[in-house]
Amino acid sequence: MLTLISFLVTLGILIAVHEYGHYRVAVACGIKVLKFSIGFGKPLFTWRLKGKDTDFSIGMLPLGGYVKMLDEREAPVDPAERHLAFNTQPLKSRAAVVAAGPLANLLLAVLLYAVVNWSGVQEPRAVLASPVAGSLAQQAGLTGGEIVQKAAFEGDELETLRSFEDLRWRLTQGALDGQDLQLVLGDEAGASTRTVLLPLSRLHAADADAQLFRKIGIVGPWTAPVIGEVMAASAAEKSGLKAGDVVRRIGDISIVDGQQLRETIRAHAQSPGADQGVVAPQRWQILRAGQPMALQVTPEISQENNVAVARIGAYVGAPPEFVTVRYGPLDGLWQGAVRTWEVSVLTLKMMGKMVIGEASLKNLSGPLTIADYAGKSATLGWTSYLVFLALVSVSLGVLNLLPLPVLDGGHLMYYLWEWITGRGVSDAWMDRLQRGGVAILLGMMSIALFNDVARLVG
Repeated sequence: MLTLISFLVTLGILIAVHEYGHYRVAVACGIKVLKFSIGFGKPLFTWRLKGKDTDFSIGMLPLGGYVKMLDEREAPVDPAERHLAFNTQPLKSRAAVVAAGPLANLLLAVLLYAVVNWSGVQEPRAVLASPVAGSLAQQAGLTGGEIVQKAAFEGDELETLRSFEDLRWRLTQGALDGQDLQLVLGDEAGASTRTVLLPLSRLHAADADAQLFRKIGIVGPWTAPVIGEVMAASAAEKSGLKAGDVVRRIGDISIVDGQQLRETIRAHAQSPGADQGVVAPQRWQILRAGQPMALQVTPEISQENNVAVARIGAYVGAPPEFVTVRYGPLDGLWQGAVRTWEVSVLTLKMMGKMVIGEASLKNLSGPLTIADYAGKSATLGWTSYLVFLALVSVSLGVLNLLPLPVLDGGHLMYYLWEWITGRGVSDAWMDRLQRGGVAILLGMMSIALFNDVARLVG
């Protein structure tokens, strides 16, 4: 129920802001707006503000909205009101009305990011976990436990990292742009110890999938190798493990953090006989209440995306150390604008790479994934939900600015043609372009929906 409510609230806010952008600029340009609707189909609620000519409504299908303006191309217009019609307005006014919707979504994202920056958010400290074996991070000499103080792409000025999320964002940008990332590592006293270079340029755009951070080798922040909640009748309970146990060694491997502990357990699925569900017990050395103990632990084998994975049925790794990231009024607003710009550019780059085949179409997401993430972010707290809402708002704004005929960007493309040639697009060409745009959009929606179902079923 929370997922459904969060999804509907997300759609309602984003659609309302988008359509209000069109409406507000239309009114400012002296255009008569006949109807403002959130959703399609039969109206559930309809009202009119005092002294206004616009009917406001909420439709039955909440998957969009529209602003209907007085327009001679849609219905006859009283000559006395012709100056209020959309089609009679100068080019700059029509373009402003069309662009206002996507820009409203981008401005909403700036505000949402700013609110999060002002209120402060708890984020993991930028302390590195053990790198994935054979990854770029391991090849660069990282071992885990390093504190990342600053980071910069080659040729850029070093910037202080406030949290692990700052690092994750830079890793994503570097991987998609093919830029190496310089990291300045330090100790608890704040002194810089060494500098390493992550060769992200070795990654290809096709690597930008769900396994991206495993290929880089930096999956999450450092956590203590502690056993958390143990599920009933699990391998962990059968082996005698209890919440609070600190794992020191598994076989001949010294365990230094939660990430390494998880990787060592997972790797047991590759041991002889594991493919038939038969695994040898592991000898674990633990500390319980400060006292050393030895246990025989036999993980259980399960299938994850058709790959055998070993599990013990317990939460592995203590929660990471958190820091509060908060900005002042101007800095928070500026950082909100910067993050909105960076996410917009990253979205366009990713779309471009998918179009030319350099990135997988599996990265497209649809309403099911959005609903899933809306519910998950809502359970994590209002700041997580606001960040999610900002991200989707940016995506909606950028998507609508694409030069597809059925989108706002397509109409801006028509106006660009009109500005260059001095005449509008002919009705015949308009019809062809609209049909082509609908076909492309339906294709994108089909792929996104297929990916949604594949993620949920998988």
